[in-house]
Amino acid sequence: MTFPKPAGVVLALLSPVATQAAEIEVAKSPTCGCCGAWIQHMAAAGHDMTKMDLSDDELTALKTDLGVPGALMSCHTAQVDGYVIEGHVPASDVERLLAERPDAVGLSVPGMVVGTPGMGPREGGDAFDVLLIRKDGSSEVFAAYPAG
Repeated sequence: MTFPKPAGVVLALLSPVATQAAEIEVAKSPTCGCCGAWIQHMAAAGHDMTKMDLSDDELTALKTDLGVPGALMSCHTAQVDGYVIEGHVPASDVERLLAERPDAVGLSVPGMVVGTPGMGPREGGDAFDVLLIRKDGSSEVFAAYPAG
């Protein structure tokens, strides 16, 4: 005797989200090398990456329009599946965000932290936090990384 499979199990196995990495759009300064290194980090994790070069003023305006508070801004801004990824956020945290789907603007690693993806090797890098940006502009720690 065979038992019918619940429809949800079959759909989960066939879901493109479960088998394909996300498409990520990145806005950056045309002269920023670390942004390019972060894009390579995300591509190496299997994400389809597109980039757009903007002037500093255009980039700041985009960040503001997307709800990134000034204190949480970094060098580049990415958009993926309704979320903002600000700065050198590790691919694993982007993937966790997309899996958990919190009610939030997105993630940020403010500033230019040595040892984050795109900012040099993790070994010898600084401690840093990945922050979840809430829709009210507040933030909380999403992931914490010790010094490398």
